[in-house]
Amino acid sequence: MRTIWTVCRRELYSYFVSPIAWVLLAIFAILGGFFTYFIAGYFVRASMESQMMGGGGGPMSVNEQVIAPVFSNMAVVGLFLVPLIAMRLFAEEKRQGTIELLMTSPATDLEIILGKWLAAVLMYATLLLILLADFSFLFVYGHPDWKPVATGFLGILLQGACLLSFGTFISTTTKNQIVAAAAGFAFALLLFVLSWTTAFGNSLTTQVLSYLSITSHFDSFARGVIDTKDLIFYLSMIFFGLFLTARSLESIRWRA
Repeated sequence: MRTIWTVCRRELYSYFVSPIAWVLLAIFAILGGFFTYFIAGYFVRASMESQMMGGGGGPMSVNEQVIAPVFSNMAVVGLFLVPLIAMRLFAEEKRQGTIELLMTSPATDLEIILGKWLAAVLMYATLLLILLADFSFLFVYGHPDWKPVATGFLGILLQGACLLSFGTFISTTTKNQIVAAAAGFAFALLLFVLSWTTAFGNSLTTQVLSYLSITSHFDSFARGVIDTKDLIFYLSMIFFGLFLTARSLESIRWRA
């Protein structure tokens, strides 16, 4: 465990001494603030109109009409940002020629993989703290239920961890960070659009493809529901992505 944490700290340090972390934090802060501000503004305007009409539309929920849409939008934003977090994990080591030193270090492949992946997950979690700051204003003025907020953060973190596991694998296949980022984004976009296959029918094939969509499993978390099948899906995908990474590192070791 100590070796994993050592690798994780080294990787986290490399994020924050380079422009990557600060650019990602700025992008996430701008987009998170934009979505929170405009969705909350629309909610306030709609609630005022409802009151002027005598409240005939029924009570409005901050959780359902503000927080859930913000989570859904930021989950899509994550599709763009996660590849930028994962692109350098192994590609930079290969570009600088330090991959040989890493492979011959006392750390095992599993410790290296888990350390780097954990650093990427913590980097992504740091981005989510900005979203928590945005929601703090809603708790001051809107008093939403905290449980759906907690499940929403859990869901978006699991989605990011899942994409990062595959981004880690992609990063082992190239020494060009731009190629790793582009391939990671293409894969994340593919997992996103798989949910659209239900528009072409309800056959077994379309159901399977829709099930593999990473965003369809996030919807229940955004609504404040923790479904066991969604947890199993994300954890299974994380395991599969890290398994592929381990096999890729093994092939690098044998070629060396």
